[in-house]
Amino acid sequence: MKRLLTILLLTFCVTVSAQTVRKYSNEFMNIGVDAAALGMSNAVTAYSHDVNSGYWNPAGLVNIEDKQLALMHSSYFANIASYDYAAFAMPLDNNSAIGVSLIRFAVDDILNTTQLIDDDGNINYDRVSLFSTADYGVTFSYSRKLPIPGFNYGINAKVIRRVIGKFANSWGFGLDAAVQFETKNEWKFGLMARDITTTFNSWAIDEDEFAKVQDAVEGQNQELPETTELTIPKLQFGVAKKFIYRYDFSILAEVDLNIRFEQNNDLISTSFASITPSAGFEVGYLDMVYLRGGVGNFQNETQIDNSEKTSFQPSIGIGFKYNCIQVDYAFTDIGDQSVALYSNVFSLKIDFSCFR
Repeated sequence: MKRLLTILLLTFCVTVSAQTVRKYSNEFMNIGVDAAALGMSNAVTAYSHDVNSGYWNPAGLVNIEDKQLALMHSSYFANIASYDYAAFAMPLDNNSAIGVSLIRFAVDDILNTTQLIDDDGNINYDRVSLFSTADYGVTFSYSRKLPIPGFNYGINAKVIRRVIGKFANSWGFGLDAAVQFETKNEWKFGLMARDITTTFNSWAIDEDEFAKVQDAVEGQNQELPETTELTIPKLQFGVAKKFIYRYDFSILAEVDLNIRFEQNNDLISTSFASITPSAGFEVGYLDMVYLRGGVGNFQNETQIDNSEKTSFQPSIGIGFKYNCIQVDYAFTDIGDQSVALYSNVFSLKIDFSCFR
């Protein structure tokens, strides 16, 4: 598996900027954070109101009352890839809050076998080396209440760093903008606009390393690619409502629409934009124990016989909260609805108000 990833990643490093605008640039920033949100199939744009709002909807940060810390870890591709996240947020005053978060998605200790066979055709294992590929995203968030009752807004400034061994590396910059609104009867609405500035990435490619890759796969990687790419904007719109039942039980439900300005396999797809819905729920007991579920990522897939089948991705999760410490777990990519391997996601959230 790692050898296969080696070939794929080396090919990627020399074709990463083959075109200026990419449909799926910086996709590691779209995976999602927080096991509670992932257990609800990422349908949290409207209700998000804690430290993790810096990712889902920065307008929600203004709802925190004290400093909060969040940590998350998950593994992908049979534990080959690691996905880690850390975030911190704090209120500035009664009307504003700030936050910072870090995402790292990486595959470490990949075998580089492109030099395994020397110029004389001999196999030399001393020429095999290891390298890592890692993507980093740092987000700085600000949130503030508007003079209009119930309205909040938030903005993100993002710095992207991507490294593929010695072969290539890039820096990227972009902005997000978001709003949340709560009605008098406690319906919540949220809108998150990601990469509103078409996040820009600039790649630097090591030409000496590129020369080694040029002949690794016959007929491929013969020319240096372009070194810039743009990530096109995306919109997420959500509607949520929380119900209280007999004081002990709470039921949160949310429906989101995820919009990309491109034509793809989403449930609704046009030449201008594509839309796929997601829905999630959370049942809470005494604000201590939570059961979550959701469904999303609806796709129209063409089968071998040219017929179309709609696939989707279900998710489930649980959570436990004691005082100001909350531990959550999510199980995603489950069943026959996904071709990807399932993932176990764990996250921790700490509210510092208990330590005052």
